[in-house]
Amino acid sequence: MSIVPYKDQEEGKKTQVANMFNSIAKRYDFLNHFLSAGVDIYWRKRAVKLLEQSKPQMILDIATGTGDFALETLRLKPKQIIGIDISEGMLQVGREKISKRGLDHLVQLQLGDSENIQFPDNYFDAITVAFGVRNFENLEKGLSEMFRVLKPGGRAVILEFSKPQQFPFKQGYNFYFKHILPVFGKMISKDNAAYTYLPESVQAFPDGNDFLAIFKKIGYKNTEWHSLTFGISSIYTGTK
Repeated sequence: MSIVPYKDQEEGKKTQVANMFNSIAKRYDFLNHFLSAGVDIYWRKRAVKLLEQSKPQMILDIATGTGDFALETLRLKPKQIIGIDISEGMLQVGREKISKRGLDHLVQLQLGDSENIQFPDNYFDAITVAFGVRNFENLEKGLSEMFRVLKPGGRAVILEFSKPQQFPFKQGYNFYFKHILPVFGKMISKDNAAYTYLPESVQAFPDGNDFLAIFKKIGYKNTEWHSLTFGISSIYTGTK
């Protein structure tokens, strides 16, 4: 059974996730940095560093949200970054950030579905996703679409939450994630479900070697798994 934000509603996961992010869009950036004590910024920097050697010119950022990961990839000096997301509310916040920095010519944010990417085959040098694959309605379909639009030799870099395994960090993390984070998330975001859905979706997600197995099944080569901050999050990379 698919984990969804609003269990009392009949819409599919994709629609519910879009509605959830529309609901919390204006508070999302603050909550991200507040609830992770800013470590999410370090995670993004680590993920982008893995693309430095390949010098990608065309980058697609999937589940781009408010554009933080897309903006971080500017360090790679690409010609074009395109971000897609199913939440128009999140995209609006991201476009405002990009306009304020005068970067509209470099970064474009568009409404788009990871499971039906509106670009031709072999189009992008690199694809990035931060905290988005966990929200795919069909994980394998989304990863396959990413593979399709990636150029041969191109690299996908995925940053996602994972489950710490070591005592006592595992126990402390689980307590924070299940009991403290939802309370602050609900209080600040005003959405009852969003930060309950977060730990539930992380718990259900196939992380670590389980994710690498799916990644390889789709066809990605040279796959790697980098565990970050005691296993709270992970970076997965693979090439076409």
